[in-house]
Amino acid sequence: MSDALDGVVGFEPLAGGHSGETFLADTGAERAVVRIFAAPRHRSDAPEVQAALLRLVRGLLPVPDVKEVRRPRLDPTTGEDAPGLLVTSFLPGVRGDLLLAGLRAAGDEDGLRRMGAAVGGVAATLAGMPTLRAGLWADPDLGVEPFAPTVAGWVDDHAAALAERAWSTVDLDRLRAIAEEADDVLAGLERTCVVHSDLNPKNLLLDPETLAVTGVLDWEYCHSGHPWTDLGNLLRFDRLPTYAEAVLGAWCDRHPADPAEVLRGARAADLTALVELAARAGANPVADRAAVLLRAIVAAGDLGASEL
Repeated sequence: MSDALDGVVGFEPLAGGHSGETFLADTGAERAVVRIFAAPRHRSDAPEVQAALLRLVRGLLPVPDVKEVRRPRLDPTTGEDAPGLLVTSFLPGVRGDLLLAGLRAAGDEDGLRRMGAAVGGVAATLAGMPTLRAGLWADPDLGVEPFAPTVAGWVDDHAAALAERAWSTVDLDRLRAIAEEADDVLAGLERTCVVHSDLNPKNLLLDPETLAVTGVLDWEYCHSGHPWTDLGNLLRFDRLPTYAEAVLGAWCDRHPADPAEVLRGARAADLTALVELAARAGANPVADRAAVLLRAIVAAGDLGASEL
C-alpha cells in the first residue's frame, strides 16, 4: 500500500471534535483526513475496525473512502513507537451543527424540516442494518463481543461518579426508577443493528443548498445495539418541533410505528449515554449539557419525552 502521507504540505487540526486526534492533510493535489489513534483507550486494531465499518456502510450512507490504515508500530526511522492511523478522503459539505444553528436563527421552518428529514434518514438506514446480537466490535472482521448492559445496571455502574458530582441518594433512586422504566420500554423491540452511537449534527456534513447529507463521520463509538439508539442521540438536545418531527417522521417512514412510541423508545435508548456523560460533568461542554438534561428528566420523573 502506498504511503498516503507522502508529499503532505499542510497538516492542521480539524475543527469540531474533542479528541484532538483528527487532522486535515493537504498534499497539494487533494485533501485528506488523518485520524491518529494516540490515546491509551484505543485498541491496536482500532484503525482497522473503523476502516471495516466504513467499507461496510459504503453505498448505504455517504462515508469517506479509506486511503490507508496503519496499526501502531515501531517507526523504522526514529526507533520510536508510532500510533495507529486511518487516512480517508475529505468529503464536501458543512457541519450539521453549524447549519442547524443558522436555520434556527433565521427561523427557516422549511430548512429545518428538510434537514430533519435528511438526518432522520441516516438514523433510519442504520436501524435497518441488522446484526445478530448486541455488543462491541471484536476485530476487523466485525465479529461481536457480546455486551448488553441494562440501563438500570448502567446507572448503578456510574452511581459513584454521579455522587461525586453532587447527586443525592434521593436523586439516584429516582434515576434508577426511570432507568428500570427505560429497560421495560426497550424490551418492546427485540432486535439489534449497527449503531453509530455518536450520531449528532456535529458528525454530519450536509450540502448547504439542498440540505442533503454528504458525509457521516467519526465512527469511533460504533457498536451493535438497539435500533432506537441513534434516533435518541439525534433528538437529545435538538428539540425544535419542526426539526424533531421531521427526524422522527423520516425514521418512521422507513420503520412504520407509532411516532409517540418510537420517541419514547428513543429517549429510553439515549438514557445510557446521558448517564455516562453526566458522570463526566466538567470534562467538556457536551457532558455538562447532558448533566443538566439528566437532572431535568429526574425532576420531571419520566423519560423526557416532553419538551424540557
